[in-house]
Parts: sequence; C-alpha cells; structure tokens
Amino acid sequence: MSAAESFGGFISMSVCWCAAIGTLGFIDSAYLTYLKLSNSEVFCPTGGGSCSDVLNSEYSHVFGVPLPMVGMVSYALVTLLALQQAGMGWPLELGEMNIRFLLLGSTTAMATASAYFLYLLSTKFAGTTCLYCLISVFLSFSLLLITLKAYTLENIQKLVGLQLSIAAIVVAVLSNSYMMVSPKIVGSSDITLDPYVTEITKQSNPWTIALAKHLHSIGAKMYGAFWCSHCNEQKQMFGREAARLLDYVECYPDGVGKGRKMALECVIPGLEGFPTWIIKGKVLSGEQTLQALADASEFTLDDSNALASVQD
Repeated sequence: MSAAESFGGFISMSVCWCAAIGTLGFIDSAYLTYLKLSNSEVFCPTGGGSCSDVLNSEYSHVFGVPLPMVGMVSYALVTLLALQQAGMGWPLELGEMNIRFLLLGSTTAMATASAYFLYLLSTKFAGTTCLYCLISVFLSFSLLLITLKAYTLENIQKLVGLQLSIAAIVVAVLSNSYMMVSPKIVGSSDITLDPYVTEITKQSNPWTIALAKHLHSIGAKMYGAFWCSHCNEQKQMFGREAARLLDYVECYPDGVGKGRKMALECVIPGLEGFPTWIIKGKVLSGEQTLQALADASEFTLDDSNALASVQD
C-alpha cells in the first residue's frame, strides 16, 4: 500500500471518528437543551444538585441563547461536515479543502469555548461537578485533535495564525456576553441609594476574633452590599472588633441606581445573592452561622476560655 493510500485511509477513519463523536456530542447537548427549555430536573450521576446548579445558572446562556442549544448546533455542524467529507452528507457542493478548513475552524472554536467553560466551572462553580459539561469538554478536544491529525506538521504551522484568531474571537464574544452577568436587585433601575455604613454595636469575644483572623489568614471573602440586612446581621454576629478583620467586599461601593454598576470583583464570581462567602473554593450563599463558617474553613480552637466566652 502506498503512502498516499495509507494517508487516505487515515483520513477516512478520522472522518468516521468525527462523525461518531459529533453525534455523541449532539445527543448530550440535545438532552440538556430539552431539560433547559422544559425546566425539567437534570439527572446527575454524581449526585447532588451540581448539574442543575450549572444548567440553571446565569452562565448557561450566551446572549440569551441557551448554551446547550449552541453546543447542539455546533456538534450537528461537525457531524454533517464529516458525513459530507465521507460522501454521505447533504447535497452541498463543498470542496475537500473547504470542508477540512470548516472542520478545523469549527473544532477550534468548540475546543476554545470548552476551555473557557471549564475555567468558569472551576472558578464560578468551585466544588461542583457537572458530568455533562466534562463530557462535552472531552468530546470537543477529541474532535480538535482528530481534525489536526489530518494535517501535516507543516500545514499546522501555517494554520496556527487562523486558529489563534478564531480562539481570540470566541473568547472575546463569550467574555462580552458574561460581562453582563450579575445579581439583580428587583426594581433597582427605579431607585437610587447612596452608600451608607451601618454601625456594628455588638462587642466581639475572643472566639469570634480568632475565627475572623483565621478566615482572613486563609483568604476567605465575604461579598455583600450596604443595603443588605442579612449582610449587616452577619457582621453583627462577629461583633465590632472581629468584623473589621474580615475580608469584606462591598459590591455596590458607588450606591445603587441608574448608571451605578456592581463592582467588577463581585461580577466575576457570579454571585447569586448577598451575603456570599467564598471559603477555600467553596461558595456559601446567604447568612451563615458562625459554626458553619468555622466548619467550612476548618477552624478549630482548643482554648476553653475563649470557647466558653461565646456562651456569655
């Protein structure tokens, strides 16, 4: 068998793999699209609500379009292009090179998007596991690798610029879409509130001070808003002295109202309400008991006198 015939056989095998993987990706995305549009509960093999948390989050849309639907269309396109290359596709006259370029562009865009979403999953949803998301990431990168294997090293070097351009466009589009993601206040466009400080009247005890120091030492952060009563109650739990030690992030430093935006530091984590704690990668939404914060931060204190003072 000649080298050309061997390469041709490899191309045919690659096309079959692309079609098969594209079909699996289409099924995965179609299932999630159905659940998203029908508001049905996600079956999560890993247990818990992790899959639902991700699917129902504000990051599950791109410019208002459900993300699984975008994935479904992308996988369908790759499958159809692969079938077309194999001579079993739609009756559209596309040259061999055009199909290969379209496949390379599509799989590059999909792999870039998957890497972006994997970053979001690890930062915005720390501690959660989305099996369907990870499957899609694996399939997308598999498609890109298979597509690249159809090119020689020399050709790949010539196409790196095109791939980097596609990747940059994908990242820019997704970043622009998610810059608009932020927790919303009902009727916030109709009201104006200037920032103010609520006095903490309760005195701290040695235990709350030690807990606050521990939270600070491990980089734990509390995200809140000046108008949030639960945020102020959370600070009151610590007391005046301990509250000053917390790494507190005010999400509306300029106030609330038309033209006043949430601080970027609060937009990036994708907060769903206030207060929100991020402790060792874990996200705790809502007002927490001091014991819950101690458990989440793995805080222990053997000083019996300090512990006893909590009961005073």
